Amino acid sequence: MSVFTMERNSKVAMFEKILIANRGAIASRILRTLKKLGVGSVVVYSEADARAPYVVEADEAFAVGPAHPKESYLNQKAIGDVICRSGADGVHPGYGFLAENPDFCDCVEKAGATFIGPSSRWITAMGHKTKARELMAKHGMQVGSGSGLLTDDVAMINEANRIGYPVLIKPAAGGGGIGMLPAHDESQMLKAASRARSMAERGFGNGDIYIEKLVEKPRHVEFQVLGDAYGNVRHIFERDCSIQRRHQKIIEEAPAPGVMRGVILDRASSIVSTLKALPYDNIGTVEMLMDQDKNFSFLEMNTRLQVEHGVSEEITGIDLVAAQIRSAAGESVEDIVPPDISVSGHSIQARVYAEDPQKFFPSPGHLEKYRPPKEDGVRVETGFVEGMDVTPYYDPLLAKVIARGNNREEVTQILICALERFQIEGIKCNIPALVKILRSEEFQSGDVHTGLVNEVI
Repeated sequence: MSVFTMERNSKVAMFEKILIANRGAIASRILRTLKKLGVGSVVVYSEADARAPYVVEADEAFAVGPAHPKESYLNQKAIGDVICRSGADGVHPGYGFLAENPDFCDCVEKAGATFIGPSSRWITAMGHKTKARELMAKHGMQVGSGSGLLTDDVAMINEANRIGYPVLIKPAAGGGGIGMLPAHDESQMLKAASRARSMAERGFGNGDIYIEKLVEKPRHVEFQVLGDAYGNVRHIFERDCSIQRRHQKIIEEAPAPGVMRGVILDRASSIVSTLKALPYDNIGTVEMLMDQDKNFSFLEMNTRLQVEHGVSEEITGIDLVAAQIRSAAGESVEDIVPPDISVSGHSIQARVYAEDPQKFFPSPGHLEKYRPPKEDGVRVETGFVEGMDVTPYYDPLLAKVIARGNNREEVTQILICALERFQIEGIKCNIPALVKILRSEEFQSGDVHTGLVNEVI
């Protein structure tokens, strides 16, 4: 990645030591930027991650408990104790785990450090999907047809009849596609609602659900934004994340193929106006659905760094982790990013998972061989090394392989070549599925949509 760097505002004090409250690929990614910024680093790790490369590479490393997330990466007391013991003055939450938990913001502040992310009020406001939809609609953003929270069957039936079938049942809390179920009639909907409530309760500790109009063959197009404490907000263009399995992204790219730049820039400008009105104050992503007539509707806002942030970095040269940290330190967006951000080339990311390439079930085990590709135009983000175990306790993401080139056709071939040279033995992985998708006529035509994986695999 050719990184754009603007001179830091010397009047704003940078953090001296930042604790990374996460694991895996994002822990390694944040650590790399901390070294570049000259900021001290602290990592936490569970018993299962004791051999992770970033544990050795960080300035300080602290064990926080057993492998189960509730006893380690979700254990706010344990992480709060490490903040105090290490003297860290900033905490980067990465993505997942505690990244969108407003209580963790309070925990960090009580420990005497700064949470590197938006204010807790925006995490709270966007964390509940129906409240976020109401807030965005109030500020002029196009929101698709949907209901409020639904607590009984009669209300759900009435709302579905008003919206019109098919509908998508969604948990009001959480994310990652968990608990999202389609329904094409009343009978399907009532059965699916019971399953969705149960899945949401288990996954997020909150069984609230609502319904949205199900858009057929939509595209998932999202917009990267960066705000600051002074009311400034900039967009850093879009990503297309339509290639998904079970509502979870596996291939992302920037810029979005086959959409006129004027359409994208108009939408991005509108989003910036809405977020300035809030005013949003750090990194975030506005996720939109785009129908086949290229109409956008608000899906949700993620108040954190995205897994797929790397493709935006590759086409703009902006280090988004550094930008997020500098904003949290008190710098103005105008000092962090250039006045004329532009798109250069194309980038595609493939998520390599430890999972069956046909059924996509997790495949934990021992990494007998693990040799990521080293190719020109390819960047690999991973938190694993050969000899480590992939445990069943966490998301089975092994690595993100990010390719960059002059155009989409060239990048697709670079990425296919890199994936085929990625040597993994001891577990199953989804590389055969990723390559099959990338080679498919459907993908290469650019006519992508969220149902493409089911058509190709």
